Amino acid sequence: MKKQLLSGLVAAAVLGTLALPVSAQNVAIVNGKAVPKERVEALKQQVERSGRPVTPDIEGQIKEEVITREIFMQEAQKRGLEGSADYKAQMDLARQTILIRELFADYQKKNPVTDAEIQAEYDKFVAANSGKEYKASHILVEKEADAKAIIASIKKGAKFEDIAKKQSKDPGSGAKGGDLDWANPSSYVSEFTEALVKLQKGKMTDAPVKSQFGWHVIRLDDVRQAELPKLEEVKPQVAQQLQQQKLAKFQEDLRAKAKVE
Repeated sequence: MKKQLLSGLVAAAVLGTLALPVSAQNVAIVNGKAVPKERVEALKQQVERSGRPVTPDIEGQIKEEVITREIFMQEAQKRGLEGSADYKAQMDLARQTILIRELFADYQKKNPVTDAEIQAEYDKFVAANSGKEYKASHILVEKEADAKAIIASIKKGAKFEDIAKKQSKDPGSGAKGGDLDWANPSSYVSEFTEALVKLQKGKMTDAPVKSQFGWHVIRLDDVRQAELPKLEEVKPQVAQQLQQQKLAKFQEDLRAKAKVE
């Protein structure tokens, strides 16, 4: 447990520790060199950002980790490893990572998602998903002749669900007797949707329906008005999605404006 935490803190500190003031309160003196307390605070913040609470025991481990790192760092410096090409390359990558992270954080801070934007996105979702939902079942086969034989068999008394489990090529619904659960009809391919919405509740297609997946035997099990979540229930997810879209657009614009030769 402790080893996992401390190894994680070492990695976090490489990217998370900032320049510290000379007058900072010290957590220790290692071989005559002061170790600023701010290093402990920086690592504590890394742990807190990961969602883990900093208990007194964890804080003690962090202090020990900071001191241990100073000992190792002094030895590396004594051996002249700061001048190695590998070290310089890794430091350059770390600097890039930190600067890019700060760039994106700065953009998001200055361009927050507004309540109006969230409402507009939610309204678009409602408009696209309102109306009726259909609970359908289907049996998917490769050949039209097989689909016709299935329809004939069901009309003679065979159970739709039993045939679906044995013959349907749709592994997801086939194992459930052909059940596709509730869905907006627009979520299906157009040929399937067109046939589905023409059916009466409890009825099955009289002829096979062809789509890019094969031949379908479709049954409409039920219809209801769409049950959509309220804005308050999905607001955090909508805000996060919009924030990601804004950041992606910012990145795309920077890339488009850059002169790359």
